[in-house]
Amino acid sequence: MTQPINTLILAVDGGGTRCRLAAIEGEVISRVEVGAANVSTNFEAACAELLGGLQVLAAESGHEVSTLTRAPTYMGLAGITGEAIARKLAQALPFDRIKIEDDRAAALRGALGEGEGFVAHCGTGSFLASQLSGGRRFSGGWGPVLGDQASAQWVGRRALSETLECVDGLNGSSGMATQLLSRFGGPAEIVQVAAKMTPYELGSLAPVVTEFSDQGDELAKKILQDGADHLAGRLTKMGWVAGMPICLTGGIGPRFGPYLPTIMQSELVEPAGDPLSGAIALAREFLEEIESEHR
Repeated sequence: MTQPINTLILAVDGGGTRCRLAAIEGEVISRVEVGAANVSTNFEAACAELLGGLQVLAAESGHEVSTLTRAPTYMGLAGITGEAIARKLAQALPFDRIKIEDDRAAALRGALGEGEGFVAHCGTGSFLASQLSGGRRFSGGWGPVLGDQASAQWVGRRALSETLECVDGLNGSSGMATQLLSRFGGPAEIVQVAAKMTPYELGSLAPVVTEFSDQGDELAKKILQDGADHLAGRLTKMGWVAGMPICLTGGIGPRFGPYLPTIMQSELVEPAGDPLSGAIALAREFLEEIESEHR
């Protein structure tokens, strides 16, 4: 069903780095961005960001907050690990009609649109997904303790770990390791600081790795190669074969491209859109679900 031109809907894409909200009314889309919103890492902080973002969106769109909260709302958020936490969040927010999923569905839809293929999304966290024959499949996204391999926080954590291996004499010389030792003040300081670092803070070290990999630093290149090997292995287990498109998304995802097997590199495609555009598409589908229930 074609969306009525006067129907207002909301879409939210929230991750470990930022949260973006959009109000959609026909072809008019108002967008705003606030801080991180991972409901598993910090539920209260995520709620605060979402509520604050709602205020900002109201000002940007010209609607009252009460008008926005009555609109059908789709949220794709990091840290939604099951129905229980989705219900808890829905109860904590003031929306009348809301559908909450983890952020993987919006990222997948944004990257592939309605087309078929595979996505390896590597931002602060990471996951893999496929969209084939009308079905979706996801792998990973279980957070920094039990997963998120090849994510920015994983790359940052590996950089610190490999730096300590240099101190132990188990790795060769590395400009990356030398810089990190200087930056933090030594190995003991790295251990002390790393114990308190958030996934976002660890992820902020990823650009050090990519910078030194571009300069030919073997240790930095090894970290990216290990991440790419993980992605290639998981894609294969999920059913990828030659001829199927692969999108590398997220802040660090595309940096793994040159380290993938040649056969996979030949299938890399640019994403059709971003996770917010995916959330907007899913918000429109949510509206259609509501309308079909009332026919």
